[in-house]
Amino acid sequence: MFKKIVLGVAVLVVVIFMNITISKADDKLIRIDGSSTVYPITEAVAEEFQKAKRGAVKVTVGISGTGGGFKKFCRGGTDISDASRPILKKEIDVCKQQGIEYIELPVAYDGLAVLINPKNTWIKSLTVADLKKMWEPAAQGKVKKWNDVRPEWPDAKLKLFGPGADSGTFDYFTEAIVGKSKSSRGDFTASEDDNVLVQGISGDKNALGYFGLAYYEENKKRLKVVPIVNPATNKEVIPSMQTVMDGTYAPLSRPLFIYVSKKSASEKPEVKEFVEYYLRNAAKLSAQVKYVPLPVNAYKLAQQRYSKMKTGSMFGGEEKVGMKIEELLKLEEKK
Repeated sequence: MFKKIVLGVAVLVVVIFMNITISKADDKLIRIDGSSTVYPITEAVAEEFQKAKRGAVKVTVGISGTGGGFKKFCRGGTDISDASRPILKKEIDVCKQQGIEYIELPVAYDGLAVLINPKNTWIKSLTVADLKKMWEPAAQGKVKKWNDVRPEWPDAKLKLFGPGADSGTFDYFTEAIVGKSKSSRGDFTASEDDNVLVQGISGDKNALGYFGLAYYEENKKRLKVVPIVNPATNKEVIPSMQTVMDGTYAPLSRPLFIYVSKKSASEKPEVKEFVEYYLRNAAKLSAQVKYVPLPVNAYKLAQQRYSKMKTGSMFGGEEKVGMKIEELLKLEEKK
């Protein structure tokens, strides 16, 4: 009987010790989810931060798309949400209902690249009108072949690849090209994983798709980038770090963000420290993973906002297409 009591006490002590250990581990966990486009930057920051902390803090970074990330974030399921577009009105409302306050921080700039198979010889450039004809809802069941877009193109099946409906890239592309966010034909191969899109386009001569410029930079040997005609200048522009930065690659350039839970930043010192580290190192690490860093002044303004814990969005719950870095800076200064 005595042995059973001792054994029971020992088991209880082990359980209590394990619970304390797990609780401590949980206290040092930073949960991030959201945009697959922003993922490489956040993952690079997370890796460097964890090295600097020598394993004392664990950072998990998921990829459920910008919309999917906001769903988790506005339920209080994550500390930080990666976003390749500003938070939308409906997401703002959900966060408000759940009592989630957030700090909106721009971290880099990006361009959306339109890609084709290297064996495609007929496309030299595309206009916004060409892309709209391919992707608008009215195209479903009607624009099925390349010569349905332009008569001089081949009588061959048009195979389209793009991000899924939870992706901020999908939202931004449809807003910029079709004129309304999420307004798209549905008969295309969709995936939140950009690597799936790369495989699809690189494996089919008649394929076309779009995703963040950084993923093209990683797969240059497998894909062919298409110059887009700037509607304002009528000039063909190839997406690059330079053309994204100077605003000539329009309308498919955009700022990228992280959204930080005010509660997490206030109550979890590791979250506060991580975001400060992120803003200090975003320029260097975003460039390393082939994104366009913001000007030094933009990061300073973001750091000021974070230190003051300024909540809310600069964008009023709306998409902002073709916003140049200078315009973003002006919004930052006004906020």
